[in-house]
Amino acid sequence: MGKLLYIRNAAFAFLVALAWSAVPAVAQEWPTHFITLIVPFGPGSASDIVSRILAPGMSEALGQQVVIENIGGAGGNIGTTRAAKAAPDGYTMVLGAIDTFAQSPSLFKSPPYNPVTDFTPVGLAVEQPLVLTVKKDLPVSNLKEFATYLKANQAKVQFASSGVGSAVHLACSQINFAVGAPNVTHVPYRSSAPALQDVIAGHIDYYCPLAVAAIPLVKNQSLKALAILTQERSSLLPDLPTAKEQGFDGLDGYYWMGFFFPKGTPDAIVQKLNKAVNATIENPSVQARLRELATTAVARDRRSPAYLHKYVESEIAKWAATIKASGITPQ
Repeated sequence: MGKLLYIRNAAFAFLVALAWSAVPAVAQEWPTHFITLIVPFGPGSASDIVSRILAPGMSEALGQQVVIENIGGAGGNIGTTRAAKAAPDGYTMVLGAIDTFAQSPSLFKSPPYNPVTDFTPVGLAVEQPLVLTVKKDLPVSNLKEFATYLKANQAKVQFASSGVGSAVHLACSQINFAVGAPNVTHVPYRSSAPALQDVIAGHIDYYCPLAVAAIPLVKNQSLKALAILTQERSSLLPDLPTAKEQGFDGLDGYYWMGFFFPKGTPDAIVQKLNKAVNATIENPSVQARLRELATTAVARDRRSPAYLHKYVESEIAKWAATIKASGITPQ
């Protein structure tokens, strides 16, 4: 009986060891074929352009092709939901961003996915700063003057956005709330181009675009820039003070992007992709191409899976407060 028990225990120990040895083997073999990167917006979007800059380097680092699949619609919800429901085998990932992972939970009554519990974070990758711009003849030259003007004229002032609930809409709403002028009229457009055109023409008073759109218009004096919504000044517009420098702490707005796998993806695969993302981002030629788009790679200590997990949670809480204060009704 004792010998039989010994044999059974030995067999069990062998099976356990075999199971554990298979886990790193899967990660060592991964990837064995192409990996799909879902971009939940259409071709030409900010997310699409960034993904096409990063994908070649990631493909080289992984030894397999990273294939971009644009699945737009419903403010990014359709593509992101597809990623959430994919098999957690490392062959489907999504480029998540501030709108799909931080703002959507508060913009929809019944969100189709949970950014925190339905995904395994890989790493934060890049940020694009947002800028407060105003029409060139608005009688203000800094954020304090703008705050005073806004409070005195909020019944007649208008601000533009590229759509209700968009990142630029919420960035301007955050400013309105911070300066004590919550009742400014919001004029949503279908995209950023016509919104910018109407601010340039003087039909709309202000707008909070991405820096990539703002920089050429500020430099040719088509618009005035009053503040960059970052914690520190940006090399993209070195003479433009931050909101914090002008007495408005906490007024920051970045369009950030990071990589996510479906929930349950093995940690060894997550770490391998994280390493590939880091190698790609640290390539000088990739950084140069990102700078052309007014986009910066985040610091290495902010690229870990653990950091991205906590960052998403904090961003959801931050933007939930802004959305509630702005009076946006969940869709």
